[in-house]
This record gives sequence, structure tokens and C-alpha cells, in this order.
Amino acid sequence: MTLGIFLAVLGAAFLHALWNALIKLGTSKVGGMVILSIVEVPIGLAVVMLTPAIDPAAIPWVIAAGCTHFAYKFFLTYAYDRGDLSRVYPIARGAAPMIVALVGAGFLADAVSTQEYIAISVLAAGILLMARGVFTSGEDRKLLPFALGSACATATYTLIDGMGARVSGSPAAYVAWVFVADGIFFTLGMLALRGREVIPRNWHAWRMGSVASAASYGAYAVSIWAMTTAPIAVVAALRETSILFAVLIGWLVFGERMTGEKAVAAMIIVAGVILMRL
Repeated sequence: MTLGIFLAVLGAAFLHALWNALIKLGTSKVGGMVILSIVEVPIGLAVVMLTPAIDPAAIPWVIAAGCTHFAYKFFLTYAYDRGDLSRVYPIARGAAPMIVALVGAGFLADAVSTQEYIAISVLAAGILLMARGVFTSGEDRKLLPFALGSACATATYTLIDGMGARVSGSPAAYVAWVFVADGIFFTLGMLALRGREVIPRNWHAWRMGSVASAASYGAYAVSIWAMTTAPIAVVAALRETSILFAVLIGWLVFGERMTGEKAVAAMIIVAGVILMRL
């Protein structure tokens, strides 16, 4: 991996942490996520216009991914309503690959190596330590089921996207259509649950949500580009430095409490994810 690609992937990891921070920054977490979803639609359509068409057989996978993304955003939004970025993000991000590995071992043909079992154990230890901090620090315990719900949804759409992209014949177009479906489903779902008041009316919220949406796509696009020029496993592992970026943003920007236990838990989670990816 060249220095340029290394820095680009680090930038993508930062962008992923950034868009989560921008959602957390807004006064209305749901409103910020709705704006992000609305802006996803034109971004996805623009990419669709520039890429080959997908195989119609991939359409059910697109719909399934869009529905699962709704669950991911729903749980993540409510987790951020109840907990710190530096607490929620590592749990949600770290638990997802662990769930994928466990489900894959139980229900898919993919074999799980000894290293992956070690990685699962390390991840579990880091997540349990991070969750323990919720109880010892007197934080809202309701953040845990929402953060873990977000992780389960992430694991689910990861498996769906892996299979859907293979069927599509055009992975870039497949992801673009998932962006469109995701944006439409989440926006309509929140309108049905919360009414029109869920859409913020102020310019600041739209600016933050639009930047978050662009950062979300940028993080993905840079990572995919890097995977075409560098070893996929190395790129995937390096991306998980986003957990450390999120912890640092929470501490330095939001003034969230940074304990030694939280820092150690975040490092353990990152180590576990890297072991899982390599």
C-alpha cells in the first residue's frame, strides 16, 4: 500500500466518524438523519446515471438492503439520543463484524479460521468493557440495546450487500440504488412515525445533514477505490481506525468524558476488528 492510498483510507475512516459526529451534533438527531437520507437520493441517482445498469435479479436485494438500512439508522439515531459518540460508535461499529462472523459460521458455507475466533473473543472483551462503562459512569443504559440493534442491522445489511453486489453485475450501481432506497425508506418511515415536523426547517440543520450525507458517500467511495488498488483486507482493517477518530471527536469536540477504561476498550475493539479483517 502506497503512502497516498494509506492517507486516503485514513481520510475515509475520518469521514465515516465525521458524519456520525455531525448527526450527533444536531439538536434533533432524527431530523439530521432524515436530511442525510433525503440528500442520499440525488447522490445515488447521480451515480446510477454514470454506471452500468444492474441485473434485475438484484432488485430484491436492493429493497432488502434499504429496509435494513432503515433499521440501522433508526437504532443509531436513538442510541445517539441517549449516549456519547465515544460510547455508542465503538459498540455499534465493533459489534457488527463480530455478528457477521458468528452468523457466517453458523449459517453460511464460509469457514471461520482460528484467527477469526480469536478476533471474536477480543471484540467481545472490548465491547463488554465499553458496555461496563455505561453502568459504572451512571450513563443512560438504554443506549446499549439501541447501539447493539444498530450493530445487528449493520451486520445484516453487510451480508445482504455482499450477496446483492455479486448478483447485480455492477457493484457501484448496486450501492447507488441502495443509497436511493435507503434515503426514500428512512424519510418516508420517519414521516409516517413522526409527521412532517420531523423535517427540520432551519438552514443550519440542512447544512449539517447535507455535509454528513456527502461525507457518508465519500467514506464509502474512497474505500472502494482503495480496494481496487491495494489489498482488500488491509484497506478494510485500516478503515476501522474510524472508531478511534469517533472517540477523539467525542472527547475533543463534544467534551465527552474520557476515562482510561473507555480508551482501553476502544483500543481493544479496534485490535479485534483489525484481527477480523486481516
